[in-house]
Amino acid sequence: MARLYYGTDASPVTFPDRLLAYVKVITATKLRRNESFTLTWTGDPDTAGRSAIWLHPSIPMRFVFTSPEPEQLVGEYLRALADQANASAGLVIDLRTWENDEQSVSRASGSQAPARRPVRAVRAA
Repeated sequence: MARLYYGTDASPVTFPDRLLAYVKVITATKLRRNESFTLTWTGDPDTAGRSAIWLHPSIPMRFVFTSPEPEQLVGEYLRALADQANASAGLVIDLRTWENDEQSVSRASGSQAPARRPVRAVRAA
């Protein structure tokens, strides 16, 4: 599991490595443009309800991944998440269903690729 350290909070938020790779790409893109947004997630087995954080360029954050290699990301799913991050509700992720969502977007776009090695992929830095 990857970890997101946000602000001065010493306890990280944990996400699967590939999911946090998507969040990292979107966050870097938006904050580089000086665009703040909310990140909301549900389905965390350790937390009832939902959690949300306000992502802003002035708030420090650190992404820590379990794997030393960058994840292969599905470009179509990355674009769908980026569009969502641009909406007023911000980026909303369900930890229980995000892999199915990723595969659905990949199938709908015509890519017949497995979740770990999609044909049309973006390499997360």
